[in-house]
Amino acid sequence: MLKSPTKGTMQITRWVIDLDWRLLLLIIPPLSILVFLSLSSIPINSFSTFTPIKSFISNRTLTPTTTTSTNSADFVISSPNGANPAAAQWKDELLRSRIAVCLVGGARRFELTGPSIIENILEVYPNADLFLHSPLDKNAYKFSLLKLAPRLASVRIFEPKPLNETESQVRVLTAAHSPNGIQGLLQYFNLVEGCLNMIEAYQKGNNFTYKWIVRTRVDGYWNLPLDPDNFIPDQYLVPPGSSFGGLNDRLGIGDLNTSIVALSRLSLIPQLDLAGFRQLNSETAFKAQLTTHHVPRLTKRLPFCIVTDRKYGFPPSRFGVPVAAMSSKGPLSGAKCRPCTAVCRGSCVNDVMLSLYKGWSWTNWENGTLELCDARGGWESDWEEIFDRVAGKKLASARKKVRSLGVRRCVDDFNKMKRRAFSWEAPPPEDICRLGLGS
Repeated sequence: MLKSPTKGTMQITRWVIDLDWRLLLLIIPPLSILVFLSLSSIPINSFSTFTPIKSFISNRTLTPTTTTSTNSADFVISSPNGANPAAAQWKDELLRSRIAVCLVGGARRFELTGPSIIENILEVYPNADLFLHSPLDKNAYKFSLLKLAPRLASVRIFEPKPLNETESQVRVLTAAHSPNGIQGLLQYFNLVEGCLNMIEAYQKGNNFTYKWIVRTRVDGYWNLPLDPDNFIPDQYLVPPGSSFGGLNDRLGIGDLNTSIVALSRLSLIPQLDLAGFRQLNSETAFKAQLTTHHVPRLTKRLPFCIVTDRKYGFPPSRFGVPVAAMSSKGPLSGAKCRPCTAVCRGSCVNDVMLSLYKGWSWTNWENGTLELCDARGGWESDWEEIFDRVAGKKLASARKKVRSLGVRRCVDDFNKMKRRAFSWEAPPPEDICRLGLGS
C-alpha cells in the first residue's frame, strides 16, 4: 500500500513549488528583454519592405531572390510549405495602388499585340489607368480594340510632323542605327515624354498622384502576365538584352519619382549635353539619363517581345539582330519577334547566340527558351494560322474581329472609348477609321 505523505513531506513539497515559481518569475523578464533586443537588432531592410514583423516571428524562413542588379540580393519571406504570404500581400498592395500604363508607338500589328496587353497587364491590375500616345497612320483604326480596356484615362492620336533639331540634340544623339536618323529618335522620345505629360495632366485634373508607371510599347506582344515582383520601390526596372551599349528601353517600370526621370527623354538632353555626352543612341541616352540623375536600376526578364515586320540577316552576325519565333517559351524581354515556323532550335540557337555580342542585340536563350525565325524575307503566307495556334483562342478571336472590322463598327467603338476617356485628343473617329478601312 502507498503511505500517505507526512506533514513534513508536504511542507517541503510546497516550499519547492514556491521556489520554482520564484525562480521562473526572476528568469522571464530578462529573457524577454534579450529576445526583444535580438529581434530589434535585425536590420529592417533585411526583410521584404512590405512584410510585417509578425510574418517573421511565425513559422517562416528567409530566402534570397537574386537579381542582375549590382545591389545586394532582395529577400522574401516564405513558408515551409512553399506559400509566400509576402508576395500575396504585395500583390494586394499593388491592386490597391494607382498605376498608370503608358502605351506609345504606331499601331502596326496592334491586332496581335493589343489584346495581349489588355489581358496580361490591364486586366491583371484593374486599378491601372491606360494612357495612349500614338501617331496617326493607316493602322490607327486598330486602337478601337481598346474599348475592352478596363480603365481608359487619356488618348492622344496626332498627325506627326518633323521636330526641330536643336544644337544640343545634334551633339548628344547619333543617327547611326536609327532607321530615320536623329529625327526618328526625337519622334520616339517625344512619344515617351508626351505620355508623361498626359499622366501629369491627369493627376492634376483629378488631384492625386500615381504610385507606379508602366511604360511599354504598342508593338509589344505579351505571352504571360506582368508579375507583381517587377514593381520595386526606389528602383527603375528594365529588361535585360537588346541593350545596344546602354539599357533596354523597350519597357520600364518604376515608381513616380524614378519614372519621371526615365520618361523625360527630350527635356533631359540639354543636361546630357552639359555633362559631355556625345553620339548616343536611344539605349545609351537612356542609360545616361538614369546615371546622371542617380536613379538606381535593375534588370529582370519579362514575358514580352517586339513584333517586327523588318527584315534581318540570318544567321545574325556578331552585331546582328536575332528574331525570335513567337512560340518561344521566353521570357523574351523585348527581343524582336514574329509569328513564324522556327528554323533554329536547340544547338543551332546555342551556336548563334554564342556568336553574338552580348552588349548589343542579345537575349536570354538558355534551357530551350528561344527559337529563331529566318527573317530575311517577309512573313510566311500562313502566319495567321501560326499566330492563332501560339496565342490561343481568345487572342485569335480578337485578331479575326479586327480583320473583319467595318467603318461603322470602328466608329462606334471609338465613340465608346471617347465617352469613357478623361482626355481625348484625336482626329474624328470617322477619319481614323476611313484612313485604314476605306470608305
